[in-house]
Amino acid sequence: MNISPLALTSFLWGFPIVMSMMLGVFLLAKRINNGGIVDVFWGLGFSLLALLYFALTGASFSDWRALVLMLMVLTWSLRLAFYLLLRFRRLFPEEDGRYKAYREAWGSRADLGLFLAFQLQAVLLSLLGLPFAVVLANQSRSAPVFPEIVAIIIFALALAGESLADKQLEDFRRSPENKGQVCQVGLWNYSRHPNYFFEWLIWMAFFLFALPSAGGIYTFYCPVLMYFFLTRVTGVKATEEQTLRTRGDAYRRYQESTSAFFPWFKKAPR
Repeated sequence: MNISPLALTSFLWGFPIVMSMMLGVFLLAKRINNGGIVDVFWGLGFSLLALLYFALTGASFSDWRALVLMLMVLTWSLRLAFYLLLRFRRLFPEEDGRYKAYREAWGSRADLGLFLAFQLQAVLLSLLGLPFAVVLANQSRSAPVFPEIVAIIIFALALAGESLADKQLEDFRRSPENKGQVCQVGLWNYSRHPNYFFEWLIWMAFFLFALPSAGGIYTFYCPVLMYFFLTRVTGVKATEEQTLRTRGDAYRRYQESTSAFFPWFKKAPR
């Protein structure tokens, strides 16, 4: 089935709304001279999109699909935004190393580079909102089917996994004796980026939850796109470049022994 006109119209409205939000975030980042604030609004942006689609599609909480979808999106995105806000406050006024590196690389064009980077995030955020619009435009009150049940289970496990990975990393960083060390506790013993892995799983869950709705099959690009950005652009790549600058050989040994993304057992030392 094709995407319903209601879902498509709601989806398209998300682009100007989110791009306007990110323009405001850019102006705020420029004022406080800290690009890291955009991470907080990345999380908040998904809640904004879900609420926008909920209003535009005329969805109701009496519809179990709309209720479950909104609970999933709001719980995940607000938790993520709150976690990123705490990280931002811990570093402030120091800027996250990724954005420092961008400023150094872009030099006198740093403001333009950050503006374009923020707008790229706005486009990506809007593109990823399609599963939300598809589900909220679904007027069927039918009982849940297998992909939706699987999606709810995967989402619950992924949210718990991402929350645990974030907590383990924060607990490790708070301990003074771990300063300059590489976190290899808990989930970080099996993956160098368990938080990103579980983030990707959440997008698999959103795709599966949208699959039975009209046009749901077309949301397959969301976990694919998220995997690409998490592993090749903003996630693993940017984080590891920064960590290598600060952890050096210790992190190189960690790279040699531990899976980058998918959790797995450590490799035997060479």
